[in-house]
Order: sequence, then structure tokens, then C-alpha cells
Amino acid sequence: MSTKRRIHIPTDTEGKALTRAAQADPDNPPLTDAELARLRPAREALPRLVGDKAAQALLRPRGRPALPPDQRKVTLNMRADRDVVEAFKATGEGWQTRINDVLRAYAKSHRMLPRS
Repeated sequence: MSTKRRIHIPTDTEGKALTRAAQADPDNPPLTDAELARLRPAREALPRLVGDKAAQALLRPRGRPALPPDQRKVTLNMRADRDVVEAFKATGEGWQTRINDVLRAYAKSHRMLPRS
């Protein structure tokens, strides 16, 4: 079973029904034009609301920092025997990294890479 999320784009009828339901929700009424005009980006509003230090922590980019271009991995599209791929997949999460490790070890042992 795929873990990819499937995006459902509502039909016009579904969209209108969703809009009617949202407008009828007493706990979350639609914003007025005046309220929308007063909205500000989080980077402007948060320091005033929670302080500079907390705002910086909340606004810090998520994930790992980007590697320099010469250190980034390359997307590879290749064909391999099904049994080999299945064997690596059977080892669980990180199977693609393990394939990379095997290729690196081979390239090093055959002096295809510079010594590091």
C-alpha cells in the first residue's frame, strides 16, 4: 500500500457545500474584508506577541540546512533486477541509502573515487 497522500480536488458542488458549511460554523466565522486587511505575516506579528527569542525559534526554517551544490545528492533513475531491489526494500527504511553505501564501497575498493 502506498504511503503517498492522494489529493482530492472537490467538484464545484462539493466546494459550494464546503463553503456553506464553513460560513454556517458559529465557532469560526469567515473573516471580513477589514479583518483580512489587518492580517500581517508571522515574521512581523510574532515578535510583538511572544517576544523576539521565541519568535526566532518559531520562525526558524525546518529541516536540515541545504548542502552546498557540490555535496548534494543526485537524483538517479536506473533499472535494477527486481530481486535485488526487493532484497534492499525488505531491510526497511533507509534501503536507498544502503544501496548508495554499497555503491560507494564498490567504487572505493576499485579505486574509482579519490581517497578521503
